[in-house]
Order: sequence, then C-alpha cells, then structure tokens
Amino acid sequence: MMKLSKTIRMLVVGCGNMGASHAQAYHSLDGFEICGLVSTGTSKERLNEALGGNYPLFSNYEEALVATNPDAVCISTYPDTHEQFAIMAFDHGCHVFIEKPLADTVEGAKRVAEAARRTGKKLVIGYILRYHPSWQHFVELSGQLGKPLVMRMNLNQQSHGRMWDVHRNLMKSLSPIVDCGVHYIDVMCQMTKSKPVQVNAIGARLTDDIPADNYNYGQLQIRFEDGSVGWYEAGWGPMISETAFFVKDVFGPKGSLSIVARDAGATGNSDNVSAHTKTESLRLHHAEIDGNNTFVKPDEWIDLTDEPDHQELCNREQRFFLEAIHSDLDLDELTQHAISSLEIAFACDESVKTGQPVYL
Repeated sequence: MMKLSKTIRMLVVGCGNMGASHAQAYHSLDGFEICGLVSTGTSKERLNEALGGNYPLFSNYEEALVATNPDAVCISTYPDTHEQFAIMAFDHGCHVFIEKPLADTVEGAKRVAEAARRTGKKLVIGYILRYHPSWQHFVELSGQLGKPLVMRMNLNQQSHGRMWDVHRNLMKSLSPIVDCGVHYIDVMCQMTKSKPVQVNAIGARLTDDIPADNYNYGQLQIRFEDGSVGWYEAGWGPMISETAFFVKDVFGPKGSLSIVARDAGATGNSDNVSAHTKTESLRLHHAEIDGNNTFVKPDEWIDLTDEPDHQELCNREQRFFLEAIHSDLDLDELTQHAISSLEIAFACDESVKTGQPVYL
C-alpha cells in the first residue's frame, strides 16, 4: 500500500478497554496522529502514560473538539453518549469511528447515519468480528451446510473487579443481549442472507445492583424467512456460570460447524475482553452417511492458532477506517447492517419486557 500523504488527526474519546486499543492503533499505525485523549475519569492519564505521556488530555469532549480541531473522532464511551457525540463530531467536520452499538436507540442510530450523509463524512462502526479472518471463514463455511440453518451462540461473562464496574455502567442504558447481541445477530444475518421475521426473548434480573427496569441475563431467539433459526444468550455479573459460556455453533442439513476455543473457553476467561474474539479451531462435521448409517467423511479440523490477537483486530479496523477516508468508500450498506442488527436486538429487548414475541 502506497504511503498516504495526509495524516489523519484523531481525537480519542473514551479511554477504557476498546478506546485504549484504538488509541494504541492510532499511536502505532502510519497515517494517524493522536491530537487528544478525552475521558471524564482517570483512564486518560493511564492511557497517556502507556503511550508515552505526550498527548493533550481533556475531561470535556466539546472543549476538546474546539481545542484540537481533529480530522476524525474515535468514540468508545458508554452507549448513551454515542448519538450526541457522533453528531457533534460530524457537525464539526470530522469523520467518525464509533464502537457498537451505534446508539442507544434505533431512532438515534438513524439520526447518526443521517448526520454522516448530510455532512459527507465517513462513519465506521466497530463490528470487530467483520475484520476477523476466522469469523469471516466461519460465516463463509456455513454456506456449505445447506438451509435452513440452526445457529447457537453465547457469551456469558462472570464479571468481577473492574469489569463488573464496566458492565454495571453499561446496564444503565442497555441490556447484555443488546450491547453484545448486535455482533452475533449480525453474524446470523450474514450466514442466512435472509430476513428476520420474528423474535422471542427472555431475561432475568439477578442483582439489585442494576436499574430496576433492566436485566443482566438474557436469551434471544430469531426466526428467519428462509426457515433458519438462531439463539444467543448473554449474562454479566459475579453470579454468572462459566460452564458452557462460550458457544459458537451452526448446523444445517449437510453438517455442522463449530468454533472450538480451548484457551478462550477456559475457566476464568469469561470476562477477558481479549479472549472474546479468539477462535483457535473450526470443526467442520459432514452429515453424509452410507447404507449402514456410518459417516462417509471424518470431521475436518481447521487450525486457526495463527489468528490476529485483539490489538491486531483493532489495527485492522483502523486501517479500514483510514482507507474509507482516503479512498472515499461507500459505507451505506455497512451502516444499514449495523442499524438492522440494532433494530433486531431492541425487538428482543421489547420481547423480554413484554413477555410477547415481536414480529419484524
């Protein structure tokens, strides 16, 4: 790739888990330059020290926008600020990289997308699994299994220490099945290439430590137009079981495909953000049998132990962001996918709260 002449000056807003990883990418990749770090707490000081201690620090986002006049803004704050912060960035003439979910309402997500169109700036949403070669392979190989598909996925996190603080803050605005579920709903939509038509969901509030109208365990079920079905579950908190917390599995008439992640699925790793994207191996099972009902082909093991780590995945997201800016990529379809997965996730949230199925 030829060296790009214009360096993109980045204002990093939110310096926790994902914000720190994105800042590391901007710090190390050609084509980016950090012009400021913004957080309301002390995470910006810790991140600044980790990066060498030379970046301007701000506690107020609006003041930072005016003071630094960036080319682009990276937003990794809590979801209830996403809409406001993104629209402010667009109105200031900036491109935006924003962590999922795009907003804390579907209407808000549409307003963010409209602001990107109105200002002619780029909007990239952090659907990290779309940049993961192993997950891309998982989606691609699912196409060999026939239709309909049965998709089973979960990510339950026995969160404690700082991660329980993070999860409690997230649950001030969203449930686990919305915040995490958008990733896996997006994967299911890619696998089926079909329209979701109905969702059912259940949830349970297992602690008084969260708002009275929220729940820290949820399970959703989706029915697709082509007959495919999928479920996803997510739970956060110190009471969550680590038995079978990492399931990524799909089967169809012709066989099954499973992510087998020995390290990521090990006890004590459920709230380790770096482990959440690990795959390690894919197991492809062929359903074909002979006259004695004996399998014709053995299972295939596809080794993925050379996959990128969490930081490299963030680097890939930011390289794509850079390309989108410099090559003027059309991102409308990706944005619509992000809004669609959020819409489905909120329909599941509605189903939990009403006890009724929701038709899409």
